[in-house]
Amino acid sequence: MSTINKGNQSDKLSQVVADARRHMKDREKTYREKAMKMYPHVCGRCAREFSGKQLRELTVHHRDHNHDNNPPDGSNWELLCIYCHDNEHGRLEVAEAYDGTTPSKDSSDSDFSHQPFAGLEALLKGKK
Repeated sequence: MSTINKGNQSDKLSQVVADARRHMKDREKTYREKAMKMYPHVCGRCAREFSGKQLRELTVHHRDHNHDNNPPDGSNWELLCIYCHDNEHGRLEVAEAYDGTTPSKDSSDSDFSHQPFAGLEALLKGKK
């Protein structure tokens, strides 16, 4: 192998290492990495503790549901396990579904417009 090829390989390796270090520093700047350093590795709902490979099951939940709101003090974050995080977002969906806008009785758009016993009283009176 010539010295030129060894030099190219060394340059490529140096570039790969430099890119990996830069990527690691960028990743540490993300809100997940900041939250993982700030808070104990415990789910804020079920209090399950996480370590090692299980840390990937711990997620950062934005309390106001705005992923762009990442204050440096972490006041909009809480660590939740994937199960509690799914539950939290499911609760939000249910709350939005029941936001107080109930359809009127006469609404034809309602899924509950079918009245199976509408003629029952007339049938019962007719038998008497």
